[in-house]
Formats: sequence, structure tokens, C-alpha cells
Amino acid sequence: MPIAIDTFFLDPAFEGTLQQQIQQMVAGGVLSGRFRPGEKLPSSRKLAKHLNVSRITVTLAYNELMADDYLTSAGRSGYYVSENAPEPPQISGRASQDTVDWSRAIGNRFSGALQVEKPVDWRKYKYPFLYGQVDPSLFDRQNWRLCAIRALGQRDFDSLTADQVDRDDPQLLEFIARNTLPRRGILANPDEILVTVGAQNALWLTAQVLLTQRRTATHEDPCYPGLRHILKQSRCHRVPITVDQGGILPDAVPAETDVLFTTPSHQCPTTATMPLDRRNELLRRAREDDFLIVEDDYEFEMSFLKPPSPALKSLDDDGRVIYIGSFSKSLFPGLRLGYLAGPAPFIREARALRSAVLRHPPGHMQRTAAYFLSLGHYDALIRRLRNAFHDRRRLMDKAIEEHQLEVAGVGTFGGSSYWMRSPEGVDTMRLAEALKEQSVLIEPGAPFCEGTGRVYRHYRLAYSSISAAQIAPGIAKIAEAIELLRP
Repeated sequence: MPIAIDTFFLDPAFEGTLQQQIQQMVAGGVLSGRFRPGEKLPSSRKLAKHLNVSRITVTLAYNELMADDYLTSAGRSGYYVSENAPEPPQISGRASQDTVDWSRAIGNRFSGALQVEKPVDWRKYKYPFLYGQVDPSLFDRQNWRLCAIRALGQRDFDSLTADQVDRDDPQLLEFIARNTLPRRGILANPDEILVTVGAQNALWLTAQVLLTQRRTATHEDPCYPGLRHILKQSRCHRVPITVDQGGILPDAVPAETDVLFTTPSHQCPTTATMPLDRRNELLRRAREDDFLIVEDDYEFEMSFLKPPSPALKSLDDDGRVIYIGSFSKSLFPGLRLGYLAGPAPFIREARALRSAVLRHPPGHMQRTAAYFLSLGHYDALIRRLRNAFHDRRRLMDKAIEEHQLEVAGVGTFGGSSYWMRSPEGVDTMRLAEALKEQSVLIEPGAPFCEGTGRVYRHYRLAYSSISAAQIAPGIAKIAEAIELLRP
């Protein structure tokens, strides 16, 4: 890879000859790690012209650097950073003149929270029981690529390159309004839909619009860790409520609640599905106590055992439910496309906030997704995912039963994960660390749960990212590790 010529410039205040300054520029680039072994330097003629110096000055500087083993020459092809060049020093620290008390100035409102660990190199592990990662063997890369190319065509160029301010791609909005939401029994006009940068962004926008320091947010425990962090950052009053096999209990919602956050179709992370009568009771409570409900329906497409239950919003006659959906779960997490559906006044405020923060999601990504969805590729992918997950689930059931692992929660409609419980005294944080050394990845339950300083026995096992052949041996390793950690 050639080194960009515009990284070189002369310093008028440099004390020394031009040749020495050029030598120092190159040597400094090598020692700082900016110039790496094998990278090609600009030719002496081009660099001389760029710096407005004599070509012989640059040639002499390069020759000195070759003598010191910083550079090597490859005949007429030019000069390269030598493979034997000095390596950049390992800097352990530097003397800081920073006198700001950052703990007082900013605190740690946005950092330091316990997260679900997903190693960047998770594909290198043999048994990745991780939730929400894309399986490359299942994704339709060819048609996605064709849709991306089509979105770059002349016909779409204006809509992709213009600043849309606060507007969304009309083709994507139309598909959401006419296809995606009606599948959940939801009817919405374009002014009642907002495209977001994933479900996480949708939750953040919702919290910012609906909550203040004087308002109370009620949420499930355990819950999606990202939601807890968002609510803490909003500085609202926060009330966690324990869930059971049917999700959140309507009678447990405190009367002072202003906004309730819930995952009724596939409770995160227990995978519990809220029964229909409980959904109706929850809506009745919302009407009587005058609170709003935010429904995160993050995984409704993965209902392959039974047809999905009606969305809470489809049962709502009062306009109290704000619905959140995501394409990132069913397509791939790096897509970062989700949506909000709610009353027009709420969407108007959320749109204005989104515009102030990031204008709108990238136009090319929206148009590519719109083509992928509208041309039928998305439905074909969902069918493929459901079939694969159904097969993997059978293997998971068999292996879990064979090794007598305890299932704490399993979605009756499908999904892509199990909520597990370890034996008494087995901390799943320690279990996860032990398994990682054996190339097994699980998700310990601590980040999902309230409180600190106790033994967490729950953990999540997902089958969306692991191949079918690796499920049984992976479960066997988990069972062995649990036995070794038993007190």
C-alpha cells in the first residue's frame, strides 16, 4: 500500500538542512507506526515536486535512510519501508499535564456499565452460543449485493446523495406500513412511522421524548441491558419488576408509572411470551392509571413453532402503545435499521430529536434494505432462518436433555435462544470465563439482572450463530465445565 504524499510537509521552523528534515519525516513515520514495513514511499521525483525542493535532496535523504535500514530499494519500482526497519517503541504511558478532575466534571453516566460480552473474533471460537450474530451460511449475500448495486444506480442517485434532513426513504416507509406492520396487526400512516438506527436508537429516542427526571419508567427484570443503561442516563425514576413464565405481571406495575417498557412476544432474555389475557389486562391498567407502553418486538419474525401472538399495539384502542421493530435481528446486526410506530405527535417529536442528533439513517442503506424487502428476498431469508433455527432447536433440546442442563425459560413460539439456570453455587460469570478457554462462548446472566455483588446462576444460550454440527459437542463441554465448578 503506498504512503499518501500529503502526509509529508516541511516545517519552516525546522533547524537543519532540507535533507535532514526529509530524513526525520520518514524516520518519524516509521518509529510512530504510521509507516509500516512493505509500504511504498512516494518517488523521489513526486516528493520533490510536492515539497518544492530539489530531486537530489530527496534522493540523498532516501539513500541515508537506506543505509540506516529504514528503507529498501526495489530497482525501478521505487522505495519501500524496510522489513528490518526499527519497530515503534512500546509506550507504557506518558507524563500527563491533565489537571482536570474528570470524575467530577463528567462522572461515568455513559461508561462502566456491565455489558454482554461479544468478542470481535467470535467466529474463531468453535462453539459460539452467542445471540444476535449473523450466520454467513444462511445470509443471502448475493441478492443483498445486487440490491446495494441497484441502489447506487442513476435512478436512485438523487435520493441517496441529497440531505433528506428529517425524512426517511419513502420506499422503505411504504414497505413497513404495507407489509411489516400489518403482519403484526398494526395499521399506521407514514407520519406514524420513523426509521431508526436499530432498535437501540429507537429505545433511546423514546426515552428522551417521554421521560424526564420527574417521570417514572417501569421495566422488566431481567431485561435487555441496553434499555437499563438508557433509562439510567435519562435520570428518570426507574422501577424494575420481576417477570414470571408469562412475562411482566400487570398487577405489579406501580400506579406512579409514566412509561412501561416491555418485550411481550419474546421477553428478553427469558424468552417468555405474554398470554393474550394478560396483554388485555395490561392495556386496561394502562388506561386506568394513564401510562404509556413501549413494546419492543425485536424477534417476532422468529416464531416458527406457532404463529406469533398479536402485538400489544394491535390490541391498543387508545393510542397508548409505541411499537419498536428491527431489521437488524433478522438480517444482520451491522445493518442498524429499526423503526418506531406510534401516534403522530410522538413520531413528530422523535423525528425532530433524531434530526438534531444524526439527521437520518444513511440513504444508501435504507434504499438497499427497501429493495431487499420489496423484491421478496427478505421473506425467503426469513423462511430459511426459521427452518435452520427449527432444526438447531431440536438438536439443542436433545443435547440439553441428555446432559441434564436446567432450562429456566424457553420461548414457546420459537426465537433463537434459551434462558438457562446453573446449579446452586455455580456463578455463570466464572463459568463463561472457564468455557472461553475451551473455545465455548456463552452469555452470563449478570448484565441482564438488577443488583450487584451476588452469584448469578442464569446464562443465555443462543443457536443463531453456531452450526448444527457443533451444538451437541458444545453442550457437552458446558455440562463438563458446570460439574467442575460445582461446590
